[in-house]
Amino acid sequence: MRVYLGSDHAGYELKSHLVNHLAKQGYDVVDVGPHVYDPEDDYPAFCFHTGAKVVADEGSLGIVIGGSGNGEQIAANKVAGVRAALAWKIEIAQLARQHNDANILAIGARQHTLDEATAMAEAFLTTPFSGDERHSRRIGQLAGFERTRELPALPQA
Repeated sequence: MRVYLGSDHAGYELKSHLVNHLAKQGYDVVDVGPHVYDPEDDYPAFCFHTGAKVVADEGSLGIVIGGSGNGEQIAANKVAGVRAALAWKIEIAQLARQHNDANILAIGARQHTLDEATAMAEAFLTTPFSGDERHSRRIGQLAGFERTRELPALPQA
């Protein structure tokens, strides 16, 4: 499986670790950048490019990393076709794949130890989408809104 990784300066060290670690695990790893540490860089471009690469490469997944992961998740989700999820524990990374068929994981490097972040990344990459009808239906609703930008009718109680 191909895995794209992008970060900013706050996520640079964790990204570099994951690039090496995941390659040793047999993943086809693509480092979207940054390729050198720059304490003044901005995360949006790295996250946009990571998202675009994941969407264009069917079956691939991505990981975006920053200080908190919040901005990185927001930026990645601006790319049509991206379903990025912020994880703060292993179970959340797994649920992002199982229930939401998330294709990008966001991690806050300043919020987790290297071991915790690595475990979340591994859980995300090894957990399949459940394929349950209710989850597929909801993902379809998200994709429909993304395409049309038309608000759906609210269910009546």
